[in-house]
Amino acid sequence: MSLLQVKQLSVAFDGNRVVEDVSFSIAAGEKFALVGESGSGKTVTALSILRLNQDAYYGGEILLDGEDLLKRSEPAMRAVRGKDVAMIFQEPMTALNPLYTIGNQIAEVLMLHEGLSTKAAALRAVELLDKTGIPEPQRRALSYPHQLSGGQRQRAMIAMALACKPRLLIADEPTTALDVTIQVQIVELLNQLQREENMAVLMITHDLNLVRHFADRVGVMEKGRMVEIATTQDLFAQPREAYTKKLLASQPHQLVNKVDAAAAPLMQADHLRCTFDIKQGWFKSRPFVAVDDVSLTLARGETLGIVGESGSGKSTLGMALLRLSAARVDGHIQFDGKNIAVMNSSALRPLRARMQIVFQDPFASLSPRRTIEQIIGEGLALHQPGLSSAAIREAVAQALQEVGLPPALMSRYPHEFSGGQRQRIAIARVLVLKPDLILLDEPTSSLDVSVQQQVLRLLADLQARYGMAYLFISHDLAVIKAMAHRVMVMKDGKVVEQGATAEVLANPQQPYTQKLLAASVYAGVNSA
Repeated sequence: MSLLQVKQLSVAFDGNRVVEDVSFSIAAGEKFALVGESGSGKTVTALSILRLNQDAYYGGEILLDGEDLLKRSEPAMRAVRGKDVAMIFQEPMTALNPLYTIGNQIAEVLMLHEGLSTKAAALRAVELLDKTGIPEPQRRALSYPHQLSGGQRQRAMIAMALACKPRLLIADEPTTALDVTIQVQIVELLNQLQREENMAVLMITHDLNLVRHFADRVGVMEKGRMVEIATTQDLFAQPREAYTKKLLASQPHQLVNKVDAAAAPLMQADHLRCTFDIKQGWFKSRPFVAVDDVSLTLARGETLGIVGESGSGKSTLGMALLRLSAARVDGHIQFDGKNIAVMNSSALRPLRARMQIVFQDPFASLSPRRTIEQIIGEGLALHQPGLSSAAIREAVAQALQEVGLPPALMSRYPHEFSGGQRQRIAIARVLVLKPDLILLDEPTSSLDVSVQQQVLRLLADLQARYGMAYLFISHDLAVIKAMAHRVMVMKDGKVVEQGATAEVLANPQQPYTQKLLAASVYAGVNSA
């Protein structure tokens, strides 16, 4: 008998159906994956199982052990959530409470559903953090979400979801923010728990290589409908539907053009060092060096890929180069011949339009109170005050078209879009200014494979057209292989290896780089 049966599920918001006539089942201990492009209805379908879609109308049945969850009362559903069915959400920064430590949030689940004491729950929380690969779990349990990197926040969410050993785990893009070595670790952890506890897993993902290595069966969704269900082996060997074939063909391939050998340096950094003060008690603190003695040069029209595990200092380095870091920064930074390391905020402001950033978490970086038109047009209004409202609106419409979104959506708000659509909006906000330098911090981590390829091609075309330089931070080595001219490998704040991308990925010299590539091969990332 199936643990979960979804029968003819329909989900509507304000009379508009976004999921229609979806049916599938998951047996106890089975690993089932839902795949499809951003906006295909994968996450809405998964959220429906726990009735977490706000103001939604449901039709059909969702049977857990034969009982229809759509007919249960809200108090009865609260007993199911976290205990029988748990969920790993796609965006950990918005799912975690910013006012409580990570340890307290995990302990709360254990105390509520398992009846553990405060002390026992706290100890168990540390064990779970350690099991998901977070370094210094005792210290991280006392940290708040904003004090963790994107990958560490995702691992904390996974620890919370696994706390009560649920019978069904819904994993919505569980490895999106994780580097390749931690991806392997998390997949192996989920496999281990699934075997030990006979836990069923519903995986929502755009990573087809992850599906190939993890799932027993796969359901493919398009425009709110289930178009194909098959075993993983059959789906990859003989896909029936044209849409499935399109998804399987959407893998990153090399897109970069050669850099002009005479191209002038746009940005240079020498002996950069970034230090944070970590509090120890009320009056004491100790320095933590996040970036240690890093030097680099970036030419116009060039892409420098920065890779490394979560917490290696990639994002801190990028933020320091754009003078956006909260750390104490020592060293020299030059942008277009100007020493920006010594500039104050007023002197830097005219250069901000030329140095832009696409953040890792699009939901946290987009104002929830502004429309998409206001968000994308804000930079133009600030840096080009002479533009008319009509000209700004036209530029916003063009930017949306460039990232594959219809201009008719510009009156909507960020919460009305899927994770992948929000990332495209974040990219459009930057592209509308046509800057000289863009810091791309995991820009495709939340995108499905077909949209990822579209965005990468767009970035490559814009670079070729306008000569923009990219600092490309990513844990996805297939993306780095497709986009970067040179690559820099970081570990514990230091650069351990750097050089031409093709040479480093084909013949890595350092053990750490070899470890990253070995994990990439496991995850299928190096197949580009």
